[in-house]
Amino acid sequence: MRLNKYLAVSGVASRRKSDELIQMATTEVNGKICLDPAYNVGPEDKIYFDGKKLKPIKEKVVYMLNKPEKVITTVFDTHGRRTVMDYVKSKLRLSPIGRLDQQTKGLLLITNDGDLHHYLTHPSNRVPKDYEAVIEGRLDSNHIRKLSRGIYIGDKEYGRAEIRGQETKKGRSIVQLRLRQGKKREIRRIFFRIKTKLLSLKRVGYSNLKLGNLNEGEIRQLTEKEIKSLYDH
Repeated sequence: MRLNKYLAVSGVASRRKSDELIQMATTEVNGKICLDPAYNVGPEDKIYFDGKKLKPIKEKVVYMLNKPEKVITTVFDTHGRRTVMDYVKSKLRLSPIGRLDQQTKGLLLITNDGDLHHYLTHPSNRVPKDYEAVIEGRLDSNHIRKLSRGIYIGDKEYGRAEIRGQETKKGRSIVQLRLRQGKKREIRRIFFRIKTKLLSLKRVGYSNLKLGNLNEGEIRQLTEKEIKSLYDH
């Protein structure tokens, strides 16, 4: 097993993130720093990450959190702010899959399954993520066409969103969007570019998983069937 996968199945991070962590001199193999993510871990090798001995995890769990606003998507915050991990009651080494910015609420997955983490966050898999945005005004047909084709959002990046529904009342609209890319703050940058004020943003779906009636701040463990459905989209 490659060293990056060993870290992933030990619950440290996804394989892609493990590549970065290994190259930051965080990982020891038999008492020596190893910088090679492709190192082939043998049965007698002793692997340490940040001074702690690793063992591949047999129990893999996935939690779904309805993240409130003003909560940080990180394992630990140096400024003492509330993080998504404050909602998890587990002794396992867990980490969030991707991130929602501080102002965005809704569906966030937390797991120790490195392979699932890698699959859901790798751009080539184009895993759909559904959002509900409240905006001032209404998107016209020109906006919707532009978003489906992709618009420039800065930093040499293009944002693209499929508009799946829109309901307008009293000068505001609830817009249902689907993303498949996952660029940083992509939806906020999209609305900024089309000069539309975004009032609130909530993630309501991830692959085939829906937030459903899970209350804000509540968390629950996914079933095996739900976990398998994340790969089928």
